[in-house]
Amino acid sequence: MPRLLHPNAPLVGVPGGRHLLDTPALLIDLPAMTRNIERMAAFAKARGIGLRPHVKTHKSVEIARRQVAAGAIGVSCVTLGEAEVMVDGGIRSVLITSPAVTPSKIARLVKLAERAAPGGVMVVADNLANVADLARAAGGLLHPLPVLVDYGAGYNRTGAANEAQVLALATAIAGEPRLRLRGLQAYAGNLQHIVAREERSAAAAGLRETVAGIVAAARRKGFNFEIVTGAGTGTHDLDSEENAFTELQAGSYVFMDAEYTQVLATGTEPSPFEVALFVQTAVVSTNAADWVTVDGGTKCFATDGGVPLVARGTDAASRYAFFGDEHGKLLPAGARPALGTRIEFVTPHCDPTVNLHDVYHVVEGGALVAIWPVDARGKR
Repeated sequence: MPRLLHPNAPLVGVPGGRHLLDTPALLIDLPAMTRNIERMAAFAKARGIGLRPHVKTHKSVEIARRQVAAGAIGVSCVTLGEAEVMVDGGIRSVLITSPAVTPSKIARLVKLAERAAPGGVMVVADNLANVADLARAAGGLLHPLPVLVDYGAGYNRTGAANEAQVLALATAIAGEPRLRLRGLQAYAGNLQHIVAREERSAAAAGLRETVAGIVAAARRKGFNFEIVTGAGTGTHDLDSEENAFTELQAGSYVFMDAEYTQVLATGTEPSPFEVALFVQTAVVSTNAADWVTVDGGTKCFATDGGVPLVARGTDAASRYAFFGDEHGKLLPAGARPALGTRIEFVTPHCDPTVNLHDVYHVVEGGALVAIWPVDARGKR
């Protein structure tokens, strides 16, 4: 969407513009996001581990550029469409974390590798037939296509099931002159949201032990996994221990959400990362006796992570309930907000919430300082 056509574009630079927005509007608190980017980059540097943030969280070239400028070695992309946007936006090292299997996807992958920096696009594979297909398609490339073995470390949506399958895939990739074996992916999404730190820590330690065993077995077979990539926001501080991983794929830290804020809090200590993503709504009806209605519903917030939490605009103890495609029910905890009142919410799950919006409204305090496109929204 051209920025000048957005109805909120005239508010950029207008004093108090944040409070005049056409709603619902997806907001980035720029200072908070900047601090999050800097904190994770500093953490990774201090631990001596690479940071390859997942862009599925923000789908933004501008934010990816800021992450790389702060020290990230590149980015991770779930979809080929995300990777195309990132490469075309100048990001030089991109890992596609899901296999490219169909002929059309493989053809797009090869074209992307052609226009990227040499070795700048990497992909994972978890099937021997896919390895053969990738090798055939990569025949016309000027440089071998970098491939990582995908290990099913978490939900097992994709990935080799065991060490033997990993080694078989490594053997096949290394045996193809048109491919280059780069390493191992072991992303455990199922561990990221375990609230109890002791339980999360034990589960992450078990995975690291498994990963270390696979890497050692590969080494005995003569394979050097230069890259061992995985982890996420929920386990970033755990999976940077013991040298099991060489890269962190954390993504949600850049924005945070209701669930991750709870997960990363330890005891009386809050999360080291701040909530930087909000959705601003307006009260559009006050006629009901027990609630008011806001203009943000299931087409505005992700529905897979609980409900939005009030951030500002009314009593924080007020409760939100989904109330249809375009509306939410707000049960006030204190004084009833008046018609037109702007209510900002913490998103229940940042990644899929972002994918419901076309643009970010970038704010500093009460000012709207920029409008950025969600570049890879809906890209497959």
